[in-house]
Amino acid sequence: MSQIHFVGAGQMAEAIIRAALNRQVLAAGDITLADIDSQRIATLRERYQLDTTLSDVQALAAADYIVLGVRPQDDIDGVARHICQFASPQTTIISIIAGVTLERLSGLFGLDRPIVRMIPNTLTDTGLGYSGVVLTPQVQPEPLMPFLESFGKVMLLEERLIDVFTGFAVAGVNYVYYFIESLSDAGVLSGLSRAQSTQVVWENLLGAVAMLKISDKHPRQLMDINNSPAGVGINGLYELNNSDFAAGLQRSVMTAVRRTTELAGSKPA
Repeated sequence: MSQIHFVGAGQMAEAIIRAALNRQVLAAGDITLADIDSQRIATLRERYQLDTTLSDVQALAAADYIVLGVRPQDDIDGVARHICQFASPQTTIISIIAGVTLERLSGLFGLDRPIVRMIPNTLTDTGLGYSGVVLTPQVQPEPLMPFLESFGKVMLLEERLIDVFTGFAVAGVNYVYYFIESLSDAGVLSGLSRAQSTQVVWENLLGAVAMLKISDKHPRQLMDINNSPAGVGINGLYELNNSDFAAGLQRSVMTAVRRTTELAGSKPA
């Protein structure tokens, strides 16, 4: 991987760095950091043995890729001016800032600048989960993809789908965690220990996903196989249907998508 500079060293930046180092896509010497909190930089340098001696200006000048991890309410215009002053015009900008469009980024960094807009997933340590990515025509994907794929899978999108992706895919892991917690509670309510119930839920979840991949069947087809007439399984599903489970989940996703759109349209403080 080429030299990569992180502007903003928050939790997501750290998760990306950790995953990329663990998968040996980046080496410690490839990474430089900038953040308003000097202690945060010191902490990450020590934690991941980032042994660079470059100053901020030197790091910007040397960077092939710059990851923008500042907050939407920060002075993005000022950050962009600073980057443009010292970074090469060919340096690719990778923005992980929620709600900041390619149009605005191109206005800040130049219409000829290669720019990536990315909504990272939060499963970085697993290598699973999708990050939503939009590329300007100037971006060369081949050298970039190993880095983007070092902390999860990549789904290339039209920018109009970014808010949908954020509310559905990135927030979607919350629904999985909530389902696991609720189903584990049901096992305890039924008489199993917490450890027993949790183990069963995890194995059922992993096994169900594996079965879907192996069989290439629709979930409904596998449920039909798993449920005998008037049996235990179909009676349980009947009660679940009465609970409005599916519609409630879908309403939750649509609410998250709407909130993402609201945040994207709001002005920075």
